[in-house]
Amino acid sequence: MPPAPAQGAIPRRPADLPPVHTAMICVSLPGLAISTGGGQLTGHGLEGFYRAGRRVLSRCQVRVAGREPLVVQARMTSADRARFVGTLRVTPHGGPDPDVVVERTRSADGVERITLRSAATRPLRLPVEVALGTDLADLGAVAAGAVGPELPAGVHASGLRWAGPAGNACVTAHPPPTDALASAGLLRWEFDVPPDGSVTVELRVRLEGAGPMRAVGRAATSPLAAARATGDDPRVRQFLDTSIEDLEALLVRDPVHPRDIQLAAGAPWRCGPAPAEALAAARMALPLGTRLAAGTLRALARTQVGGKGPRTGMIPGPRRDAGAHLPPACTGTEATLLFPVVLAEARRWGLPDRDTEELLPTAERCLAWLRAAVGEGTYLCDPRPGGPVRCETQAQAHRAALLGADLLDALGRPGGNGLREWAQALRTAFHEDFWIDDPAGGRPAAARTPDGRPVPRLGATTVHLLDTGLLGGGEYAQGLLDKVRTEQLARLLGGPGMDSGWGLRGLGVREAGHNPFGHRGGAVRVHETAIGVSGLAAAGYEKEAGSLLRGVLAAAEAFGHRLPEMYGGEQRTEGSAPLPHPAACRPAATAAAAGVLLLTTVAGIRPDAPAGTVTLRPLRGAPLGEVCLTGLRISGAAFSVRVSRLGLAMVEEAADGLQLGT
Repeated sequence: MPPAPAQGAIPRRPADLPPVHTAMICVSLPGLAISTGGGQLTGHGLEGFYRAGRRVLSRCQVRVAGREPLVVQARMTSADRARFVGTLRVTPHGGPDPDVVVERTRSADGVERITLRSAATRPLRLPVEVALGTDLADLGAVAAGAVGPELPAGVHASGLRWAGPAGNACVTAHPPPTDALASAGLLRWEFDVPPDGSVTVELRVRLEGAGPMRAVGRAATSPLAAARATGDDPRVRQFLDTSIEDLEALLVRDPVHPRDIQLAAGAPWRCGPAPAEALAAARMALPLGTRLAAGTLRALARTQVGGKGPRTGMIPGPRRDAGAHLPPACTGTEATLLFPVVLAEARRWGLPDRDTEELLPTAERCLAWLRAAVGEGTYLCDPRPGGPVRCETQAQAHRAALLGADLLDALGRPGGNGLREWAQALRTAFHEDFWIDDPAGGRPAAARTPDGRPVPRLGATTVHLLDTGLLGGGEYAQGLLDKVRTEQLARLLGGPGMDSGWGLRGLGVREAGHNPFGHRGGAVRVHETAIGVSGLAAAGYEKEAGSLLRGVLAAAEAFGHRLPEMYGGEQRTEGSAPLPHPAACRPAATAAAAGVLLLTTVAGIRPDAPAGTVTLRPLRGAPLGEVCLTGLRISGAAFSVRVSRLGLAMVEEAADGLQLGT
């Protein structure tokens, strides 16, 4: 049985999630504010303020002089804040021009500011009323449409209060209203506004007993470096800024061990940590420092299965749908294989020795689980036992074995030779069993069924064959494919069947069951595209890497630089835009971290902090022109690099003693 969903996640996904592709989602976990472009919170759909997965306020409707403002602009101003601007004409016989501007700023931390600005030539008396309501419903119930009626309100201090079985919520207003009508959930004011004057009402929404909102990413102790990107392409600056901002919005603190910070999977559906996604995102974000990786590893180490049995040593994780042709995969398998990889690579980026030594026993147990799960065989089944032998799982297991062996050797621990011997046996068998020959040059099988039949589907999961992991000296580990087959895979990934022009399709267009909106059947998944760009670049296939990189950057621009976890895999044409997926999380941890990986791949940064070196392997074709990355972190110190238009890289800032490798 799969383990229970992570805290804050929806236990069961309904058949039809409410569409969120047009929603304005303000995130600063544990707070959310979900709005439509109209600005009013009407209580319909997902609209409302949320705290820790519970809707604290579902309705917030403003009327001025008896009318609703006409919204003329709605936009996100940051990851946690949205701004709505509306207009009203309140002066009798004053002509067609609006003379009152109503600005609403809504924040994920439960604060809404309503400002009225007068452009009238005489003083105005403006009656303002705000209608409030809530159901105190769980986000999962809201998504399923299974919420009850609004709760009755009571007057409380300078606002209203609601009591329900799941807790109590209140809204306080400043200045205090002149009138409060609990039966209708109304707060009323009457303001005298001078010519060119303004007044502001501030509403604070709170779940009683929850304490003040303390978002991790907004604190001075944020584990992410404030890196910046500049260059010939003006999009790179906003792309990196937004990626880091979204990562900070998704940071959550372990409630029992508050020093340990990790990433929630994404908003609005998965606001709790998901082990595989948290590790994958922390790995891609290593150029921003190792503190996030350390907190994620420590938090997941405490979940590792102990005792005796076939699951001993696993990092638990829920099942993940794998499409129509394969059963759900176990994200616990992926997380268990990622744990030693993230630890080994974090050490290369400068993870302190004390953290490495603290986490090494957990990594050893992950590697011991891997060897026990394979047993006398060669392949790792997923899910175990009796599941298919997946291509990406073998690639992840091979990478874990080689990086794990390197880590064990470096720290004087036994077991490295056995892992390398198994990895070599896996590579030999994979060559025989997983390559499907055809007149076009062949392809890797997506999986082998329990009875040994290959599943001949070309999808984005094959990028894991190129993601071999970073060893010492700036070198990458040997992969499962030889040079000829790596070249063929690069050709396939760079071809029109897989490269949509916006990124890598989850399933090739010529494959049976292709659906451009299929979350595992053809949609562009940003995480896999970023892994593909990095892997192709490391293997020397810069043309294909550059094409995918430019496609994702163009998609990011179309999405306001806040990439969703996936979007439609329709072919890019002149003047087109990527099609949003109605159920995609936005922001999502892996999509936000992918922005960091994509831009640092341009510079080809390969650190080896224990050896005191860093090697640069920039994309020689300079697909984005000149790019300068500042404020990255190696060994805890600032690291900056510039890549010229000729594809040459130069270190501009680094820790004392860090040498440039060859």
